[in-house]
Amino acid sequence: MTSDRMKTRQTPAEPDRPHPAYREVTDARGRVYRVGETDRDILGHSRKFMVYLPWVSMMAISVSEYAYGSAEDTLSAAHGWTQSDTFWILSVWIFFQAGIAFPAGWLRERGLLTARRAMYIGAVMCLLGFLALSHLRDVLPAIVGFGVVGGVGSGLIYATCINMVGKWFPERRGAKTGFVNGGFAYGSLPFIFIFNYAFDTGDYDRVLDLIGCYVLIVVAVCAFFFQDPPKNWWPADVAPPTGPGSGTSSASLVRNPPAVRQFTPKEAVRTGMLPLMWALIVMTAGVSIFGISFQVDFAKEVGFGPLVAASSMGVMAVINGIGRAVVGWLSDLWGRRTTLVFVIVVLGLAQFGVIWAGELENQWLFLFFAFLSGFGGGAFYPLFAALTPDYFGENYNATNYGLVYSGKLISGLFGGGLGSMVVGAWGYDGAYALAGGVSMVAAALALLLRQPGRGGTDRTPAPAPRPAT
Repeated sequence: MTSDRMKTRQTPAEPDRPHPAYREVTDARGRVYRVGETDRDILGHSRKFMVYLPWVSMMAISVSEYAYGSAEDTLSAAHGWTQSDTFWILSVWIFFQAGIAFPAGWLRERGLLTARRAMYIGAVMCLLGFLALSHLRDVLPAIVGFGVVGGVGSGLIYATCINMVGKWFPERRGAKTGFVNGGFAYGSLPFIFIFNYAFDTGDYDRVLDLIGCYVLIVVAVCAFFFQDPPKNWWPADVAPPTGPGSGTSSASLVRNPPAVRQFTPKEAVRTGMLPLMWALIVMTAGVSIFGISFQVDFAKEVGFGPLVAASSMGVMAVINGIGRAVVGWLSDLWGRRTTLVFVIVVLGLAQFGVIWAGELENQWLFLFFAFLSGFGGGAFYPLFAALTPDYFGENYNATNYGLVYSGKLISGLFGGGLGSMVVGAWGYDGAYALAGGVSMVAAALALLLRQPGRGGTDRTPAPAPRPAT
């Protein structure tokens, strides 16, 4: 049973301009779909801009994580830092980049922080982070400046971009989220080669200052056009899956039906699925961060030249980003869980492959497994970003996804800083073997994922359906 409620809206800025009516379609479970308004009615232009603008912003901030490993040697020489110092700087950055997602989502959903303001604040903090990395010689202030301030800034931008695209494309969020998320990896490619070939103790500060300004300008320009859709908004040309509507239904909805209702964070936790997703993020992101942090160093230790080392990281970054877009599209066809298991298995096999290629000292084989590691090491991020609203709805997605993504807090510690300790104790072969084993365990656990309310995992009472009016 569904109920329709007809409403019209009128903005104070244009009191005489007619606006299209919208309907709130409520299904038997109480899930509300706001239909009738097109993206152009709300934005004045196509919602595709809400894909391209977040994508450009994600490419801008990708240099902080994915190119950092290529800059470590020069930073160590310039500031007198040890290898452990540089790894812990990145680990702290990852900790705060992931940790800000939940509080930022909480503030956004209560109207205390708009998407545009979050982007502006993040852009300024990213600039301050690069200035700290450039000009602070003591490692503790550098950790605070780049790791804490820069990490929070990047996290604000990342979380805002991911939530933005998911809200504007509720019927095709896999492909769109994957495309935007991919920019966070391959956007770093030019900087990987800059850090390997045109970055030394003579010009490192100038290069880092310019990169900080680049991030500030790009993100601020994109942020100016950011706007969220109304709550419960559903595209006018796509029929809601449980109610009357115009147009045709998306094929993705067959494999990935929308959440049965809007789950608050407490309700999402009680289903058991959100904690499971958090644990999977901890494991898979830890393996991914380990590969990002150590692949260049491992390539150099094996005896590969700087071109192969830089190229392996470049391949990882590009495939990491492209893989996110590809699996987002595949998940719309195969289903999110099936695609997620496939990706995690590939990530695990790649870790064992890197060991094999190193033992053979085969450069082409090493690049091939760097390819696979890059694919698996990034593709799971958009899948979790799409799974969260698929399972728990869009209205609380900023907070719910913030909770899931906070698993990267833990993985950042053992993937980078603790990973360096494992390498010191067991060597690269032992560390990569451990990473591969963790991935395989994660793939087995991912088979337990079920959508709350459809697979018997919803242990919270459903709200009573809203009466027809």
